[in-house]
Amino acid sequence: MPKVALYNQAGSQVGDIELNESVFGIEPNKHVLFEAVVMQRASLRQGTSKVKTRSEVRGGGRKPWRQKGTGRARQGSIRSPQWRGGGTVFGPVPRSYSYKLPKKVRRLALLSALSTKVLEENILVLDKLSFEAPKTKEFVNVLSNLPVGKKALIVTDVLDTNIALSGRNIPGVTVIEASNLNVLDLVGHDTLVLTKAAVEKVEEVLG
Repeated sequence: MPKVALYNQAGSQVGDIELNESVFGIEPNKHVLFEAVVMQRASLRQGTSKVKTRSEVRGGGRKPWRQKGTGRARQGSIRSPQWRGGGTVFGPVPRSYSYKLPKKVRRLALLSALSTKVLEENILVLDKLSFEAPKTKEFVNVLSNLPVGKKALIVTDVLDTNIALSGRNIPGVTVIEASNLNVLDLVGHDTLVLTKAAVEKVEEVLG
């Protein structure tokens, strides 16, 4: 079973914690991981870009010249796509780019992301994380005491208001609760920091 160090808020190692091998110790599937990231990024697209087709561009209702006898090519409207100021052919219209992967594939991607963090030794476990009041300075002190990278994902069992408010203004730091754990956040941060309660919750759901 994978074993990682257990820290307290002061940054001291207070022991080790064994992680569930079926959650944190599988062989990562890189292809599934890639597919999950693409799916999440596609779902984040707004899809609000829009251009006008020839039927939507103002003007062009009159035939610019008669059909025959002028020596020029026949034209029906000055808003046809080949005209300057004309409509656009096959341009973007508002749409949703989101799609879903099968449930088992999404689960495998999440397990692969967690196991990758363990293999790369980019995972830390805190015995607990709590603040008496929202204090960004205290949160910065906690992170400075821990061996974390520039970007850290903090996962708690339930999202405490004081923790969320303390961490939201720190560049590169994202605070989420265990139920919102996702592949894009895991891949996009250097270090994964979980509370001991969050580990138990993740193992309960995914184990």
